[in-house]
Amino acid sequence: MATTATESMKIVCDRTALVDSLTMASSVVMSRTTVPVLMCVKLSARDGTLRLWATDQDIRLSLVLASVEVHTDGDALIPADKLAQIVRSCDDTTLTIEMDKNVALVRGEDAKFRVYGYDPREFPGESDKTDAPTEFEVSAGSLRRMISRTVFATASDNTRYAFNGVLLERKGRRLRMVATDGRRLAMVRGDCSGPADGDATCIIPTKTLNVLNRLLDDPDSGVRISRDRNRIRFEVGETAVIVSSLIEGNFPPFDDVLPKDHDRRGTFDTSELAAAVKRAALLTNEESKGVKLSFNAKGVTISSRAAEMGDAEVHLPAISWDGADIEIAFNPAYVTDVLRIADTSEIAIEMKGPNRPGVVKIGDDFTYVIMPVSLPT
Repeated sequence: MATTATESMKIVCDRTALVDSLTMASSVVMSRTTVPVLMCVKLSARDGTLRLWATDQDIRLSLVLASVEVHTDGDALIPADKLAQIVRSCDDTTLTIEMDKNVALVRGEDAKFRVYGYDPREFPGESDKTDAPTEFEVSAGSLRRMISRTVFATASDNTRYAFNGVLLERKGRRLRMVATDGRRLAMVRGDCSGPADGDATCIIPTKTLNVLNRLLDDPDSGVRISRDRNRIRFEVGETAVIVSSLIEGNFPPFDDVLPKDHDRRGTFDTSELAAAVKRAALLTNEESKGVKLSFNAKGVTISSRAAEMGDAEVHLPAISWDGADIEIAFNPAYVTDVLRIADTSEIAIEMKGPNRPGVVKIGDDFTYVIMPVSLPT
């Protein structure tokens, strides 16, 4: 006989697994809202399985928790942040969660907590299913790499909504993801499995991809992707599903503006260049946000100067250099951002002139375009 929403639910959970799931849920739920249930996580115990739900109305996350004993079927709707704090604070191997109507009793060996929740029937009832079949599949490791190489370049708050997401473009078995905030652009290529003649294009919100990225901890698991009208669905292995609204509008055209005629090219040690840029950036301020990079056959000299602060100069030898000398200035944060996600020991930098975009390349599948800045005289 099915348990109604007001009857008791009782489960015994592995604490570590529950912490991981609640941490994931907390990244989805809204931190501030006039709708309290959107700050909650829903627990559904059925047939020996516990499923956790979280939503902000744009993203809906569903997780199946491992290492759970279901003593009594039922549902619970509990504030996500408070439940996560309680579970993290306990040292127990397992925790018992038992519902008395809409009050949750969380018990360990030496502590118990009573948390006031809500009627589970108030939780938004939209399904994590879509009407569309799986369009294509990609390995979790490949998708994680593509997300990490693009999502950092999106805008944090821009009225051009396409800048607040990442373009996902599929042509047959080839994928491309592109992100830009108007001052830089990151583009990465990858592969997928599916019909060789399938094409698709959509813009995925940054928040969705950040949540998804946290789920991709097993690089060998498969991620099945489908779309249904203005939604996209990611099914990670057999335990996690994310359904998200897509960003409407057109992504800015970028293929024609990608630099293709650079005549200067240098390769540098990734970690050494990152350290050099960070050191030079120590003497920048709001008025002087750029660092000047002077390239020649000996390497690069990175310099900065800020009024009433001082100046800095750091030299780094090049692994290789091809072309004439050039001086160009960049926002140091945009340089260190790309070096932080680089997973190769060497990176290549290509340039045309001091007023033209520079390009950072990592391997054959990643391109990062960065606009130069003007330094005060």
